[in-house]
Amino acid sequence: MNDLALRLRELSSAEDFLDFFGVPFDRHVVDVSRLHILKRFFQYIRQAPRPADETEADMYRDYRVQLTRAYDDFVRSTPAREKVFKVFQDAEGQGHVSLQSLRESLPSATRRAA
Repeated sequence: MNDLALRLRELSSAEDFLDFFGVPFDRHVVDVSRLHILKRFFQYIRQAPRPADETEADMYRDYRVQLTRAYDDFVRSTPAREKVFKVFQDAEGQGHVSLQSLRESLPSATRRAA
């Protein structure tokens, strides 16, 4: 395992990653989207091709670009619009409960009154 990989294993929060890679950030954006930013960052890393002769310096620069890109996604958008997590993908940010299903969930004595 290379030195960069070892250093990355010590990072745990979005702020740790942003600080490590020198990406300036707005605290409010991170407070609202920290997990989304990290998940998107790791998605971008997995999608990017890795050259066989890549040096640690190259990897650091590429990771910095990918983290900046992930952070910027949530500066310009919201977690609900970006749909990084399955809950947003499945519900598309919306939920629907029919009046009939609400009635059916009520105890029978209450249902007669409704």
